[in-house]
Amino acid sequence: MSACERVRLTGVIDVTLPPDQAFKLFGPAGERSATEGWVPVFPGAPTDAIQPGTVFTADLGGRHTTCVVVRNQPPTAIAYSVVTDGEWAGLITVTLDPSAEGSAATVSYDPTTLVPDANTRLRSFAAGYRRYLDRWQESLARPGRG
Repeated sequence: MSACERVRLTGVIDVTLPPDQAFKLFGPAGERSATEGWVPVFPGAPTDAIQPGTVFTADLGGRHTTCVVVRNQPPTAIAYSVVTDGEWAGLITVTLDPSAEGSAATVSYDPTTLVPDANTRLRSFAAGYRRYLDRWQESLARPGRG
């Protein structure tokens, strides 16, 4: 039986807003404007005051994901512990730095598969990571979104 795998992925998204305005785009509700089908559900009372310990879930592409905010430092960084049922678990971190265009958002994924059967999907995600970030950047650039 093969072992579970881990990848570390990092890339930058350019956002045409300064960090203090762009930061909200990377919170649970902000993701809704960039990712079609992304609907975060808060087991507790939904709030815009996202703090470490805030839990939310989302179903996307037939997969159920549970997220816990582990770091929230507006307007420079937010991080989530993420578990996609039966597939992978890891950390997603976004840091924002001022740039000539507005903000440079460094997006890092550090997932490990939970079962060897998920290795192929993780490798596919890793191979398409730059395209994934490019689509995210394009969606943020659409009028009314970013």
